[in-house]
Amino acid sequence: MTKREFQAESKRLMELMIHSIYSNKDIFIRELLSNSSDALDKAYYLSLEDSTIPFNRNDYYIKVIPNKEQRTITILDTGIGMNAQELEDHLGIIAKSGNNEFKTALKQKKRPSEIIGEFGVGFYSSFMVAKKVSVHSRKLGEEIGHIWISQGPDGYEVHEKKRDLPGTTITLHLMEDTENEKFSRYLELPLLKQLIVHFSNYLRYPIYLPEIGKEDSWEQVNSMVPLWKKNKLKLTEEDYENFYVEQQYGYDKPLDYIHIFVEGLISYRGILFIPSKPPIDYYSKDYKKGLQLYSNGVMILDSVEELLPDYFGFIKGVIDSEDFSLNISREMLQQNQELKTIAKNIETKIIQHLLKMQKCHRSKYETFYQAFGPSIKMGIYESFGGKKHKLADLLLFKTSNQDGCVSLKEYVERMKKDQDFIYYATGHDVEQIEKLPQGTFVKKKGYEFLYLTDPIDEFILKAMESYDTYPFKNISQELPEREEEDQVETTLFQKMKAFLPHEVVEVRGSSYLEDDPVCIRSRGDISIEMERTFLTQPGTENIIAQKILEINKNHPIYQTLISFTEDEGMLEKYTNLLYTQARLIEGLPIADPVNHTRNIINLLLK
Repeated sequence: MTKREFQAESKRLMELMIHSIYSNKDIFIRELLSNSSDALDKAYYLSLEDSTIPFNRNDYYIKVIPNKEQRTITILDTGIGMNAQELEDHLGIIAKSGNNEFKTALKQKKRPSEIIGEFGVGFYSSFMVAKKVSVHSRKLGEEIGHIWISQGPDGYEVHEKKRDLPGTTITLHLMEDTENEKFSRYLELPLLKQLIVHFSNYLRYPIYLPEIGKEDSWEQVNSMVPLWKKNKLKLTEEDYENFYVEQQYGYDKPLDYIHIFVEGLISYRGILFIPSKPPIDYYSKDYKKGLQLYSNGVMILDSVEELLPDYFGFIKGVIDSEDFSLNISREMLQQNQELKTIAKNIETKIIQHLLKMQKCHRSKYETFYQAFGPSIKMGIYESFGGKKHKLADLLLFKTSNQDGCVSLKEYVERMKKDQDFIYYATGHDVEQIEKLPQGTFVKKKGYEFLYLTDPIDEFILKAMESYDTYPFKNISQELPEREEEDQVETTLFQKMKAFLPHEVVEVRGSSYLEDDPVCIRSRGDISIEMERTFLTQPGTENIIAQKILEINKNHPIYQTLISFTEDEGMLEKYTNLLYTQARLIEGLPIADPVNHTRNIINLLLK
């Protein structure tokens, strides 16, 4: 038996594999089980092609056998096996695989193939946990077995060794435990079971472990057929709910799910879940979004952020595509065009599903929007309106019609024929908005307006600018119409403006107000609600709206103001009092509450 050297390139790649490529040592179990599954695939496909090869489904399996006394883990499969030359080719030269040739042969014979890969770089992940690895194999159709043995980058041996049946047995001799690494933990059946279920639960062949406490008894630990590969017409809601819990996507029941099956240049399957409520940390910086990514039922990564935009980060689930390699790294995924295409398609499917839910299951959609509406809003806001064409129809608002929530599409469909704007009002809550004096003018015209009670709402509409060609307009914005003023009125309003030199840009009269004596309107891009929001944000406290103080000319207070045109002391008190009252109506703070109270008391005593 002669010891052989790895090729220089292979030796360097092995060292890289052992020390750098995989950060999680647990991954070795996934790689080796995947190789076994591929070997079983080859045996199965060859039996389809060659009638002389017997086929019995029960003969295709994988066994994982820990031995605490010898500190070994053995992985046995009943697949196609390898002869001496193939052991040399596939294990002596890293990353050289016969899989491509095998797939080509199958394609030429027009047979389907879903093979991931034969022994390639993944096999060498075993050296992250093992000081010695042996591969004992016999190829299907041949009588002689061979064994390949290596203790790492220094080299390997291959020699003949009897084996009764075709297949492969890989034996890992585990490294000794250190202070930082307890390799003996892999000898514990509960952990092995946990790792197999986590990484390889959906391999299409049964994986057996010794049954605890029972000699010569075996327990199948994988479920083999993943839910996403089953016929969705035969699945029940309970099946999806159980899968949601099994995958630990959440402790609640999912609100809804999307079962995906796409065939084409890029084929993939999957199941996406919409939770019924956000995780506790969803709106925090600590929350990690992402979908599980599988390749032919074998998990590649537990959480792939690139598959979801941030505004759909609440979606949980799994995507499975044969177009990805098991050995693909997160860095490679970020540059992977197939992944970007799948992500784009997933986004479209989520939007389509939500719109269908909005139309056909309104109550369910409103539950969804209550939980995740802020996330949709942030998608529009953070894109500066760039995502409005995708997300605008998902928004919901209460309105002055007081008949539940409406979408922007529904609002536009019931607009008045002479209406040029989509009107909205802002406030802390619906009750406050309903009492706003500015709503009178809009209601008189029979126009419906949106109630914006979330501080971000107006910023979103500002970013969107319009919907379906209709611009958004705040009912508290300056009215384009100006009423005629006589000299008395002009003098009055000029004096009142002089008492508020920094507070308002103008004082004017209005006949649109009804019961309220006064209101504030805004001029320019910054509204009253936006100012209120800026007041709560460090560094933006000085961003204020340009305010117009509007006096109701039909209210008795107007005649009182006229009577004080020559009494500037009283006029100043009334002006400050009315301006302060208008600020309180808008929910804005007042500069001097004590002086405001004294003004009220003095006026009451007169």
